[in-house]
Amino acid sequence: MEDVKKSKLYTPSLLETKDEVEEKMESGFEAYSKIINGLSEREAHDALTATVSRNMQQYEEITMGLMYVILTDPALASKAYRDLTFISRDGLALVWNRFSQMINERFAKMSDMTRKQVLWFAKEMVKILRLLLDLFGHVLERVKVVPWGGDISPRNMWLAETLLDLLSENRAWLDKFPVLMAMVCYTYLRIIEDHSSSMFTSFRQKEVDFCIQLLRSKFMDCCKIGRDLIRLLQNVARIPEFEKLWKDMIHKPQSLSPQFTGQIWSAEKISRLVPKTILEYPESQSLRCDLIRYICCNIHPSNEILSSEIIQRWAVIGWLLTTCTSNVAASNAKLALFYDWLLFNPARGNIMDIEPGILVMHHSMRSHPAITATLWDFLCRIIPHFYPPFEVQIRQGIVSALRFILEKRVLSTLAPLLQSPKLDKELRAMIKEHFSEFCQAEGKSPKELATPETLEIEVNNLDSPTEKILSPLDAAFSDDDDEEKKVSPNKPGDVFFRQIKEVEEIDVKPFLEQLDGDIKEICQHLLDQKDSDMEEQCDTVDNLCSVILRSEDFDSDVAEPLSQFLCGLYNGHLTGQMLPDEITTESMEDTLGKPLFVIYRNLSQGNEEGTCPIQLLTLVCVLYEKHTNIGYSLLFYLHGSSMLREGNKLHVYEEVCKNTDSGDLISCLVKDFRACQEEDVNLLCYLVPPVYTQFAEITIPNTDLLQSIVSCIDSAQLQTLICRIMQGDVQIYKKETLAKVVEATLRWETFEQYCVWQLLSAHDIEVEHLLPVVSKLRYRDHPEAIASLLLMLKMEQASPELLKPMLLRTFDNCDQFTTSLLSHWVIQDEQLLAELFKAMLLKSTSVAKRLRQRQNLKLQHPTPEQLLGHLNNLRLTAAIKQTMFFSQEALLQGLQHLQHSCSESQKTKFSDMFELLDVIEDLSRTTRSRVAKRSPSYSSPKSKKPLLVDGSSSESDQDDELMKAKGNRKRKKSVTVGSDSD
Repeated sequence: MEDVKKSKLYTPSLLETKDEVEEKMESGFEAYSKIINGLSEREAHDALTATVSRNMQQYEEITMGLMYVILTDPALASKAYRDLTFISRDGLALVWNRFSQMINERFAKMSDMTRKQVLWFAKEMVKILRLLLDLFGHVLERVKVVPWGGDISPRNMWLAETLLDLLSENRAWLDKFPVLMAMVCYTYLRIIEDHSSSMFTSFRQKEVDFCIQLLRSKFMDCCKIGRDLIRLLQNVARIPEFEKLWKDMIHKPQSLSPQFTGQIWSAEKISRLVPKTILEYPESQSLRCDLIRYICCNIHPSNEILSSEIIQRWAVIGWLLTTCTSNVAASNAKLALFYDWLLFNPARGNIMDIEPGILVMHHSMRSHPAITATLWDFLCRIIPHFYPPFEVQIRQGIVSALRFILEKRVLSTLAPLLQSPKLDKELRAMIKEHFSEFCQAEGKSPKELATPETLEIEVNNLDSPTEKILSPLDAAFSDDDDEEKKVSPNKPGDVFFRQIKEVEEIDVKPFLEQLDGDIKEICQHLLDQKDSDMEEQCDTVDNLCSVILRSEDFDSDVAEPLSQFLCGLYNGHLTGQMLPDEITTESMEDTLGKPLFVIYRNLSQGNEEGTCPIQLLTLVCVLYEKHTNIGYSLLFYLHGSSMLREGNKLHVYEEVCKNTDSGDLISCLVKDFRACQEEDVNLLCYLVPPVYTQFAEITIPNTDLLQSIVSCIDSAQLQTLICRIMQGDVQIYKKETLAKVVEATLRWETFEQYCVWQLLSAHDIEVEHLLPVVSKLRYRDHPEAIASLLLMLKMEQASPELLKPMLLRTFDNCDQFTTSLLSHWVIQDEQLLAELFKAMLLKSTSVAKRLRQRQNLKLQHPTPEQLLGHLNNLRLTAAIKQTMFFSQEALLQGLQHLQHSCSESQKTKFSDMFELLDVIEDLSRTTRSRVAKRSPSYSSPKSKKPLLVDGSSSESDQDDELMKAKGNRKRKKSVTVGSDSD
């Protein structure tokens, strides 16, 4: 207990004692103090240098002592840091390892003084050792040493300001870490709203400036935060700088980034759960929405957890809603709960994101009807008020979420929630107005049910989420295999969607008024023909193209209103499924026989590349800028028509891309593929072969295009792509860029990576081209890549080229990659693997010499420690018991040769491995004794050579061993001896 009170590094605790690192630091400090006691600065330096030069143990002890001074004594920190840099023998690698370990494991328990010194130490290391910035970035990413939201205590404010200064001073370095940058942006956006007090005015302005700089210069990296970026920006929207940013995001999205189109689709896990005690403070009102978002996005319990006694998600969220005392905080909390409902897409959405909202309403109806009422009221009012231009899309998103809830059997019916007498008449009328489909359907799902998802649990009281009982009636799993799904005969969904189409219909008359002459007359005719036969419309559009081609003054000023007119008139032709279910000549001709495709036909009628009519090219380029689906529809027409009429016409698409605002072909392809995946994934798969074949030089190395494909396909579409690859229709990878592409995919979702490796397996690319990726793989972080690569390597025979990168990996009991592969190769051909290891072991001695000479060279060969470590891990596997691998003479000779270059610590560490050498010693002695007995008067020169590969034994030593071997005649008579050349 006394030791705990004396700790200078950490806050005292009655439950914890000093850790091992702190004890080493104190011991090192005592040794350091004894050495420099009474010496001048120069004498102290000499004494310290002499001490650390003795051995590694002394060096580590003094280093830890100096670190202790830096972290506990601000007055002597500068001097201790100078001494530390003076005596460093490894570029401060040991210092950095210990420092990052402390931050990683114990930062939250450090005292205030230690925290200040930690940041001071980091700043000093940044000044001198710029190379260590990368390591510091990785530590920050992993540890997330960030200030809390909802906490304006001096301690937290100091941490926020100090970190902000450090990050601002090293902004160029921060740009190299997109994940860290997104985390920093999220953190400071979150805490800006907590610093509204006048006492934080100057610091708040620094936060605002910092966040605005990040968002404007690295917007796409910050977008990795996901939809919660928009939620946070809403909370600070009244600050002038953010208000201007909002205007740019809505009206000029490409001013922030050329790739930003105003839509953000990705969502990252960025919230951090905090102790409940923080909720007691007034300033923690804003923290509730963070907790609700964290629960909805990050905590997705399995069916086993749902059926257990663990508190359910909706119970905690309901309790959080009841504790809101501020109207603003309550509104933000409800928005956080329903944020995934807005613009919900069943194809991309997750039922676990929207499930808590409906379950809070369902379970609150009995004991807390006011909560259910206020949540329904919020849903109804947010449709027209969240963002008026997107009212239709928001309404459709919420309706889609409710449909999805019924499909997944989260609730069997919505009737009790929609028609409960506990809801007042005005609210029921509002619900009926916005969600009439579900009121008419009486709770029946309009579509087939898909998969069992959720277990419902009844809770009596939301005031305390710990008081709960399980209802046997509610707690049941749905079984889609046993239940017969029925579609509502009234088809209320059709009525609902007809209403949406009427609202979405674009008024094209204002654009028509901006036209004149023959073009206006033809467009008026098109408007009158809107509901007539498709062939008549195509003839009229063909006539329009002829007029445009004859016009000498047709430019972008005329193309602007004309393109808006055409996009509005034929918007229905550009959305939904384009590709026919069965691709035949007849079906393709019917599909391509639409008015807009007539424009594409006239554009692509040139016989040579680059001969597109300039008037139609101008029109199509403006169309491309006005409608996001024009790009992939043009690709579809060009490829589909080339199949009907021989000839590749994709160069027309390239010409269009060159004349758009971006002017970049690959950017246009990525943009169009992402738009296509939202409407018709089958069409996207149909376009992959022609695009990757025609534009192979830019598409194959591009990972954004690859991700747009694998992020949306299902198993059947993946199967189709694999078949097309194996038939030679398309190539998605090339050996020259394969390693870089695979490395870029390591952070993708699991199924996306699965698709990447399945597509790779379909190619005939040697596994050697993947070897550069081996050093980048981390066993815990990249399971998809490691498992796939392991299965590919399993099909190969062991070779020096394959073995070397495996042995260069750090040996670790938790990393089974190298050990698993070696086990397979041992069973496959143990003699071959033994010979390969012998060559590696013999060569590693030169590596050991270079290490001792401290040559700053990047080693291309495994070190002795790596070889011994992997062999030791292999020795402990079950596969080895079925083989005689460790009895192979080649391996034993290699081990014996390596033994002479190992340090004493290595010999001790791998003593079990070196004990195997007793086998070769006995083998050598037995052989010599037999030779001496059989030929006492003659021995050939070869027979005099010892079996030992180092040749260090003298003839007298051999005679002694032969004499000793005479008494060992009870050994086995048949011993296999390798040739002397080995």
